[in-house]
Amino acid sequence: MLDQIVIDRLASAPIAPQEHLINGVRVSAEQRLDVVSPIDGKVITSIADASTADVDRAVAAARAAYAKGTWSRSAPAFRKQVLQRLADLIEEHALELAVLGVRDNGTEISMAYKAEPLSAAGSFRYYAEAIDKIYDQIAPTSPDVLALIHREPLGVVGAIVPWNFPLMIGAWKIAPALAAGNCVVLKPAEIASLSLLRLGELALEAGLPPGVFNIVTGRGTTAGKALGLHMDVDALAFTGSGPVGRKLLEYSAQSNIKRVFLELGGKSPNVVFDDVADIDRAVKVSAAGIFRNSGQVCVAGSRLIVQEGIYDAFMEKLVAATGKMKVGNPLDLASDIGAVASADQLQKDLSFVETAQAEGGTVVTGGAQVNAESGGFYMAPTIVADVTPDMTLSREEVFGPVLAVTRFKTAEDAVRIANSTVYGLASAVWTSSLPTAHSMVRAINAGIVHVNTYGGSDMTVPLGGFKQSGFGRDKSLHALDKYTDLKTAWIDLK
Repeated sequence: MLDQIVIDRLASAPIAPQEHLINGVRVSAEQRLDVVSPIDGKVITSIADASTADVDRAVAAARAAYAKGTWSRSAPAFRKQVLQRLADLIEEHALELAVLGVRDNGTEISMAYKAEPLSAAGSFRYYAEAIDKIYDQIAPTSPDVLALIHREPLGVVGAIVPWNFPLMIGAWKIAPALAAGNCVVLKPAEIASLSLLRLGELALEAGLPPGVFNIVTGRGTTAGKALGLHMDVDALAFTGSGPVGRKLLEYSAQSNIKRVFLELGGKSPNVVFDDVADIDRAVKVSAAGIFRNSGQVCVAGSRLIVQEGIYDAFMEKLVAATGKMKVGNPLDLASDIGAVASADQLQKDLSFVETAQAEGGTVVTGGAQVNAESGGFYMAPTIVADVTPDMTLSREEVFGPVLAVTRFKTAEDAVRIANSTVYGLASAVWTSSLPTAHSMVRAINAGIVHVNTYGGSDMTVPLGGFKQSGFGRDKSLHALDKYTDLKTAWIDLK
């Protein structure tokens, strides 16, 4: 159980200025960036702001480590042992990592503890256990030929991860890439780097050889671009916005045609039918599905689509449940909702509400900044009714605590509304009808369709989207496909 006294002690600890981690050592940079905590708007430390030369140095270290073979050609059992040890260390330092991350990006601690270090530890342990159970193949050729299909690491993998859940999402990319024998250069978001830098220290303590896992911090326009254009990066895994994802595809085409795997967010529909078995549970889960972490979740159920027969009752209960959610200091265990990650993001979220009202939406609760006296970045959970599929709030990802609500008549209407965006990451259907559930699972264009829940998942199933939510899958054994290549050995036995 989390202890508020311990949390407060960790939260008051000073944070030394942070440097890159390259080839197993800390490397300073000429330029630096302040780290502003969204909790109170104060500077808590600084990070290195990478130049192109810093990225070149990190990639060179990764390439040299890969060529040396200490990791890339090691026995799977060895990689398994190191990654299991890393998982153990993450768990041992879980609260420290969680508090560090909350100070950096504002996620409420009760959520961050499970979703960040504990989830990351689970990812490293999952791929550690998997890697010595993935077999190569012998093709069914004629008897005078032996055809072997080998699975080999790609080489140097670049990973660019966002500011929401950096440790969790980082582990989704780092763990399978390392397990497969690659070397990694990680570029965290400039406003959420601290927990990943600490992860780099723990990786060295676990026995990961120098150069196998490198971290460069700084701006996407410099460090991210340098990774995208680098001729010696073999693959790039990215979670973030669509415009940045498109840039990375351009960089790949302009350089070495490196593989680029994109998870670009969503505008996920949460469809509630009249025959929902437990309306109170649907309300509770739907509210958490959009308002936890201030809506800064790629799979957030940001479009609520309710059948007209229960619309009024559902909305009444939803507004009441939302009103009971406490927005406050994310390091306070009593807070249900923490801070928006930055001042810029808060202003973007508020502007979406203004646009929704201008286009005909009705704010039924929230819609404003709260706790401004703290100096931090907080927004009331916001519900906007009377939203139609053509409105901005239906089409664009807000990435904030803003819920768009639309009513529907028939299942055909629900499918049309659900599929009316360019995104296709996650979704949900609430119904007591098994045929309706099955038909909706087939009809909704999304990588995930929850039934009678929202947000359920674990490491055994892939995460990724359809349409402009990107391609390539994190999590599950399918993620290993991104970080390995197939080589055929054709051996003539005649």
